[in-house]
Amino acid sequence: MPRPIHRREMLSVLTAAGTAAALPGAAQAQTNTEPPRARLLPGLCAYSYGKYLKAGSMTMEDFIVKAVELGVLGVEITTYWLKSTDAAYLATLRRFAQRQGMPISGLSIGAQMCQPDVAKRKEIVETIVKWVDATEHLGASHLRVFGDAPPAGATDAQGVDWVAETMKPACDYAGTKGITLGLETHMGLTVKSSNVVAILRRVNSPYAGCTLDISNFRDTPYEHIETCLPYATNTHIRDYWGDAKTPLDLDRVWRMFVKQEFKGYLSAEYEADEDPLTGVPKLVEKIKTLCRKYSSAG
Repeated sequence: MPRPIHRREMLSVLTAAGTAAALPGAAQAQTNTEPPRARLLPGLCAYSYGKYLKAGSMTMEDFIVKAVELGVLGVEITTYWLKSTDAAYLATLRRFAQRQGMPISGLSIGAQMCQPDVAKRKEIVETIVKWVDATEHLGASHLRVFGDAPPAGATDAQGVDWVAETMKPACDYAGTKGITLGLETHMGLTVKSSNVVAILRRVNSPYAGCTLDISNFRDTPYEHIETCLPYATNTHIRDYWGDAKTPLDLDRVWRMFVKQEFKGYLSAEYEADEDPLTGVPKLVEKIKTLCRKYSSAG
């Protein structure tokens, strides 16, 4: 027969149980309600080597190999310099990246959604649909789009309407593929975080997000970054902001990403005066160092 448990022993067991429940993290272990932490992954945009890709002295395959050498964890394919959009070529490029152990974090296209003409907006939706299919072929889940160049005389409110009316059906299609469209903070309309937020709220889709380029704002960059961060699905990173190339406090920016518990790629998009062959590694190293500092994923 089991040995009877004396009253004193029972009190000890209950006291120990109560103490364990009061320990930090005990409630989280039981209910799993603690919010997940940031997951910050260093990445690299092909645009960083645009000088060489445009000249043809570097191929997209060369860029992927270069990214492996630099130790990033994902690459964004800037589609301006793809050899082909044929499914067969994209499949070959996808396999090449896989063989290099390099995930493709997304694609970037130049489709401009801020169009006053209804027929032109329909045409842009069709273009985005084509690139959503290409993104799927490459095994990525994110596609950067633009919405930032309203014609002279147009108001921000009109621009927000036109972009939202274009992005909504595009996101409806992208959602069928599990692909997110990221509206970049780029120029014109989208250097104002309030416009970006207004567009994304109007689109109101789980497949609509913000490609947060931290360098393109024209004033108070940290305020704009903070406003866009809840909507960020991808990022472009430089270490300066604005036309004057004022230095950015990247450590401050990373702390903002941590506070928001961002999960995704912080991708170098180099555009400084130094040659990319020497300048890109310096920017990438800054990003890798900060990712290691603030996230175990870096």
